[in-house]
Amino acid sequence: MTTVAAKPATMAQALGRALRDAMAEDPTVHVMGEDVGTLGGVFRVTDGLAKEFGDDRCTDTPLAEAGILGTAVGMAMYGLRPVVEMQFDAFAYPAFEQLVSHVARMRNRTRGAMALPLTVRIPYGGGIGGVEHHSDSSEAYYMATPGLTVVTPATVADAYGLLRQSIASDDPVVFLEPKRLYWSKDSWNPEHPLDVDPIGTAVVRRAGTSATLITYGPSLPVCLEAAEAGRAEGWDLEVVDLRSLVPFDDATVAASVRRTGRAVVVHESGGFGGPGGEIAARVTERCFHHLEAPVLRVAGFDIPYPPPMLERHHLPGVDRVLDAVGRLQWDQ
Repeated sequence: MTTVAAKPATMAQALGRALRDAMAEDPTVHVMGEDVGTLGGVFRVTDGLAKEFGDDRCTDTPLAEAGILGTAVGMAMYGLRPVVEMQFDAFAYPAFEQLVSHVARMRNRTRGAMALPLTVRIPYGGGIGGVEHHSDSSEAYYMATPGLTVVTPATVADAYGLLRQSIASDDPVVFLEPKRLYWSKDSWNPEHPLDVDPIGTAVVRRAGTSATLITYGPSLPVCLEAAEAGRAEGWDLEVVDLRSLVPFDDATVAASVRRTGRAVVVHESGGFGGPGGEIAARVTERCFHHLEAPVLRVAGFDIPYPPPMLERHHLPGVDRVLDAVGRLQWDQ
């Protein structure tokens, strides 16, 4: 048997491959959204799907997000597995009522009789020089909606594996794709593309002893870079990639913080009412007697997303992460 060697691939390529493989294996999988067909998507993730599977399975839709998701709800109720693309993060807001009122509630509303195997792909986050409505970090809205699974990959392998798992799920999944990582490359073995941890599992990307950086999606590379830079200060930083925001892997996160005694949560979303507040609370509840300092947060500012020339000040960077770690050491 010939062994296929691992080779470099981008996150966008892995996502496209995941969609193609899911469609090839299951004829009930349908992809739909604005410009996903002829154009292949704004980020070319769906490139070639319409040509291979036809317009009836990779369908361009009108610019009407509420209608797109409402149609997908009906498709899922009748036995299909729609994969909906919301072209940009803030474009998804018109469809939010459908998510909250119907998608998230259907299994509970029908006492378990009707599931909704529906995946909503949302490119999110900043770092690409996008204007307003093109760079939001809206994960807190979805995390606060009971009935939704919320995942976000930060590596090429997870982009493929988590998307395949999401499409296979019988419950609705909000799949958040970090736009700034679409062109990130990593070595990936297409022969064993599903060899990744399941949804609901966090992963320690870098082991350390001084403090734990808890992060996900677009902030993972920032935290890994900060961990390397922290060595010059004598800090050995552990980095935990959440991968799944709902369900949340309390066990892995708590085990890490108990080992290090300190924690910083890093994300692009705003600090007030953001994911970091919930994460910090869960860590404090489970690790209080192991903590040597308060759990700190490094987040985007509590403002609407700024113009492109200012986003480098808005987004958490290495210096802000290391500043937080320095405050952890000071507050012993």
